[in-house]
Amino acid sequence: MLSVDLAARRLGLRPGIPVAKAQALYPDLVFMDADPDGDRQGLEKLALWFQHRISPLVATDPPDGLVLNTTGADHLHGGERAMLTDMIHRLSSSGFRAKAAVAETWGAAHALARYGQASLTIVPQGNVASVLSDLPIEALRLPPRSIEGLIALGVSRIGPLAAMPRAPLTLRFGPNIARRLDQAFGRVNEAIIPIRPVDPVQVVRNFAEPIAAAETIARSIGKLVPVLCEKLDERGQGVRHLDLLLHRVDRRTEAVRVATATPVRDVRRLTRLLCEKIETIDPGFGIERMVLIASLAEPMDRRQTVSSLIEEEESDVSDLIDTLANRVGTHALYRFAAVESDLPERSFCRVPALAPEETKDWPDHWPRPTRLLPRPEPVQAMAELPDQPPLFFIWRGVRRKVKCADGPERVFGEWWKDDTELTIARDYFRVEDTSGERFWLYRAGDGEHGETGSQAWFLHGIFG
Repeated sequence: MLSVDLAARRLGLRPGIPVAKAQALYPDLVFMDADPDGDRQGLEKLALWFQHRISPLVATDPPDGLVLNTTGADHLHGGERAMLTDMIHRLSSSGFRAKAAVAETWGAAHALARYGQASLTIVPQGNVASVLSDLPIEALRLPPRSIEGLIALGVSRIGPLAAMPRAPLTLRFGPNIARRLDQAFGRVNEAIIPIRPVDPVQVVRNFAEPIAAAETIARSIGKLVPVLCEKLDERGQGVRHLDLLLHRVDRRTEAVRVATATPVRDVRRLTRLLCEKIETIDPGFGIERMVLIASLAEPMDRRQTVSSLIEEEESDVSDLIDTLANRVGTHALYRFAAVESDLPERSFCRVPALAPEETKDWPDHWPRPTRLLPRPEPVQAMAELPDQPPLFFIWRGVRRKVKCADGPERVFGEWWKDDTELTIARDYFRVEDTSGERFWLYRAGDGEHGETGSQAWFLHGIFG
């Protein structure tokens, strides 16, 4: 096993134990395949997140750590202790269990963060040697073979190891042990090579004479977009957010942003989306520079063109979605997706218009109204017996006599989410009044027991 969670550690399991042995000891263990590439990418994303918020010098410390050079930046966050506390809190709120340490050297901070007892450690200037002396030799980032050899000699702590003569150690184990000791104690510098964010794809066009006409701006956009798409194609990416910056001669900047529902690098589509925004641009006394930036780009597979004689092409509405979204706003364009819930108001959610299809299906064992009210509206109703539909109901001041009805369909509360829903029940009825209109009514409760609901009637939907 490469790693174990906190619950497994409490059972006495540690990384390196064979899977067969762990299964024999605890048959109920859950195993997941390791994803080294995914872990590396996640660590790099976390490093970039800290780089934007804490310090510009952040590097990954594989397999599960980060190293930051906060010299000159800690006072911006209230000091070292406040900075570490905030870092641990942010990681904890995101689901990560973290330990942090501040020391003079990378090696000392690495050792204390992984093998120290406290979740937050700050080493005073000049106290590195005394703090590291009781830590195990594994904290020095030594190869497994060197650790096994030192333990065979009876050396398990950094203090006794640091006191041993260098020559015999180097002769037997090579120079790595002395180098790690010197790095941890600050005798040898260890450079931090910070992670560098990938620069966004952009193209620039400067004009010898300022431009202002809409036709000239459109023509320039038509020359910038193909170059941008070529660069995106080299990276295997498609654009999601595209920003056009227009620098005017009076040193003001006009900005235009278009967004796409899926990664796109189609020249015609992007050009059209940008040109539709030209009317919002104020050129002032003229535009002297245009910058086109793919501010958000995502991986995009090259689609293989399939002949329509072999397979019917699927309809692509992403172009229409992009056009509408850039006119009315991305938040105004959405569709509904099914959610696993028996309560009607919780059985759906809004998702982006081109979000991938979910495996969940809409319930089809009972008919559902074509229009569901934003919230159930109370009505006055009367039924002969608790399990029978109402004879009439009054909704919005209009009395409606029930001609025929179907039901009840009993729906229970989601007791696994909230204790207050342990006994909640609803009885739904489909009713038709004498004018032919059909409604979806329910009684809050089972009609007999008060703990199941108020026994009041509500209208929740209308059938088309």
